[in-house]
Amino acid sequence: MSKRLKMGTENIKHKVRSQYSEMEIVYRPYFDPEFDTLIERIHPPRVSIDNVTCRDCTLVKVDSANKHGILLEMVQVLTDLDLVISKSYISSDGGWFMDVFHVTDQLGNKITDESLILYIEQAICATRRGSEEVRTSLGREVRPPHVSKERTALEITGTDRPGLLSEISAVIAELECHVAAAVLWTHNTRLACIIYMEDDCKGGTVAGVNQVSHVQAQLENVLEAHHREGERRSVRVTAPEAGRTHTERRLHQLMASDRDYEECCSSSSGGGGRRRQDRYRDGIKVTIDYCKERGYSEVNVRCRDRPKLLFDTVCTLTDMQYVVFHAAISSKGPIAIQEYFIRHMDGCTLDSESERRRVTQCLTSAIERRVSHGLRMDICTDNRLGLLSDITRAFRENGLSITMAEIGTHGEKAVGSFYVTDASGQDVDRDVVEMVRREIGGTVTVVNESPGRPPQTTTRSIITSKSSNVVEGQSNVVEDRPRFSLGTLLWSQLERISGNFRTIKS
Repeated sequence: MSKRLKMGTENIKHKVRSQYSEMEIVYRPYFDPEFDTLIERIHPPRVSIDNVTCRDCTLVKVDSANKHGILLEMVQVLTDLDLVISKSYISSDGGWFMDVFHVTDQLGNKITDESLILYIEQAICATRRGSEEVRTSLGREVRPPHVSKERTALEITGTDRPGLLSEISAVIAELECHVAAAVLWTHNTRLACIIYMEDDCKGGTVAGVNQVSHVQAQLENVLEAHHREGERRSVRVTAPEAGRTHTERRLHQLMASDRDYEECCSSSSGGGGRRRQDRYRDGIKVTIDYCKERGYSEVNVRCRDRPKLLFDTVCTLTDMQYVVFHAAISSKGPIAIQEYFIRHMDGCTLDSESERRRVTQCLTSAIERRVSHGLRMDICTDNRLGLLSDITRAFRENGLSITMAEIGTHGEKAVGSFYVTDASGQDVDRDVVEMVRREIGGTVTVVNESPGRPPQTTTRSIITSKSSNVVEGQSNVVEDRPRFSLGTLLWSQLERISGNFRTIKS
């Protein structure tokens, strides 16, 4: 008995020794996660608002630790506040980053409102703390437009075809999901859309694996019906989460992942409206050179100036994993001039022709995506279940195609803007506009805009309607306001509706 026990013990020891000899012991260094933010905590960003140096603009000066993506975060804060960046100088020295932005409000005035100045200072500092929200002394929240940790996000990419958004929103309404906000871009026959939605029955998020899977399956069926075999398309439903990517940055990412830039220099078919980017593209020039004495790749961008142009180019370079070491941004009349000195995150420059071509195509596409095409219709109406479905159905039934859209809700009101053309991409007939206006109801402002035009003084005609009342103005030369911003439009409409709401005045 003792002999058997001894043999069993020896067998167990042999197996244990064999297992240990076969195991590969790997030693890895330990990095404290707090160390990564140590420099930022010791030297937090310093923000200075200077209204003395320049007569016609405010200087926003920022000194901070140099981290990948910090430039984009700063530009994002300023553009989310609808501030116009006319010039910018960016420089880095070792681990330190220095930026100067020349900014004004939408009317060309300096930023003098103390609450707005505090707003900017706290927002820029908050980005480096990883916070998506910061509350000022006035109780306002600094948050990227539409982004919400409490809402389910629906991301769609595919071929741009008339009526697609209408069918998508109809399915969402049938599933009793309420659209809290939606943004749609089209470019080079491709479409990208982000919809934030809530469960209307439960009054909360679209939660649960079964419910999310059902929503995604229904929407995939819609896209499958609109796409031919082999055509690219995607549907993604994401649950509420902290640190969600900025909506417009995410749209750029979706478009780039869908490879809309591949059509950038081609002349493939896609309808008159889908090729109208060519008129704007003629004014875009991107060149890439090697700066030997500094060891950087020099990227020069020259195109028509417009709001959020700096955000679009910096966003593209950042998401392509390029680091901006130095930059100079300026404008001469209607032309914007941007000069970047960059390297890839691995320290390499743009040495190959294919890499330079890809960066050129991606920057060109990023500039084009936000260019407006067609007739703009600004809408303010009562918020209700199925509102987006009703609006887009009115467009579809009257033969109109949506080239760009943005809509959001605030309490009992919904405010949005839609750019539309006819099915062939041509200008919309005036009688059709009137029929659509009557079907939509609420307050509708129609602005005639030339496709692909820069936001400059132009001749336009405006139709403002509320219910059945129509006030029509003749074509007069007026100073056109900058491109549509949902934040600006939302507050302007709410001020009219109720004295309980007010905007930050600057």
